Amino acid sequence: MLAPTDRAIRLRLAEELAEVEARFSAELLSDLPCVNTLVAHVERYRGKMLRPMLVLASGMASSPAPGDSLALTDAHRVVATVVEMVHMATLVHDDILDDADVRRSGSTVNKLHGNETAVMLGDYLISHAYHLCTSLPSPLPGRQIADATNTVCEGELLQLANRENWDLDEATYFEIIRRKTASLCGACCRLGALLSGASPEIVEGLYTCGEKLGVAVQIVDDVLDLAGDPKTVGKSLGRDLEKGKLTLPTIHLLRSVGPQTRARLMAGLGHTPADARADINADIRPTDPALLDEIHRLLGQHGSLDYALTLARRVIAEAKEALAPLPPSPARDLLLEMADAVITRKF
Repeated sequence: MLAPTDRAIRLRLAEELAEVEARFSAELLSDLPCVNTLVAHVERYRGKMLRPMLVLASGMASSPAPGDSLALTDAHRVVATVVEMVHMATLVHDDILDDADVRRSGSTVNKLHGNETAVMLGDYLISHAYHLCTSLPSPLPGRQIADATNTVCEGELLQLANRENWDLDEATYFEIIRRKTASLCGACCRLGALLSGASPEIVEGLYTCGEKLGVAVQIVDDVLDLAGDPKTVGKSLGRDLEKGKLTLPTIHLLRSVGPQTRARLMAGLGHTPADARADINADIRPTDPALLDEIHRLLGQHGSLDYALTLARRVIAEAKEALAPLPPSPARDLLLEMADAVITRKF
């Protein structure tokens, strides 16, 4: 949860987010009841609305009168709605890729209605996102969101290309998460500033803040996938290993254990040489519970979870430093609080 900050700015942000939710529902309204039922279900995926918050808070923090909520324009609200649609689409598609059964403590679309319906719903969200974007007088926001979405897809494809790659290094891992998660967060902050007429220095500072915040979000998410409480996190856990995806904690673990332990763990996880890797689209293979228990024990023994969280804290510190060009304001304080909340989140 965010700590208390200027009451007026928090109240205004809540009002703006309510407007984003209303526009989200209005844009996706169909004359087909079956479509409306699916949209109503996916709206349950909505969490803290991080990406719309980044657009709105960045817009307020970078306005000519910092913190002046009146500086937000209708374009800010449209863009905030669009990025939430894009994000929701990625969640629907991610659940297919991960064969996930649960999200936000409820059944996923693919679990309830099958992969075909989930694919089409994700496409429906994307198509409406760009339909809404065309209502803006300038093509710039649409092009920037499209560029970020392209980068997200590249990140997902890079991750798929490295499925079953038990030799994955940190550099490749960070490139994956920079593209698939951080790029959209960076675009949210950049667009919020651009729509407020901010200087190039502030625009790029906010992009850096958003991108680094997105990197930290994904690191923490990867830690929670291994060590979170399913009731708290509200989604299927442990899917990364079962789908052959190494994340920062497991990369650190395989680097830290001795050669014999490493070989045994990799064999248990289904290690395949890089030049003879299994089909990346293979179904999830059940992982031996005893092996998973050992991995969890070793993660703690070798400090792999702490290692990942330490890096996440370092990235958050860099995100906050990137806000230096912004003059002090309640909206800037809100961005700083949002950055800190990434580390402590349990949702």
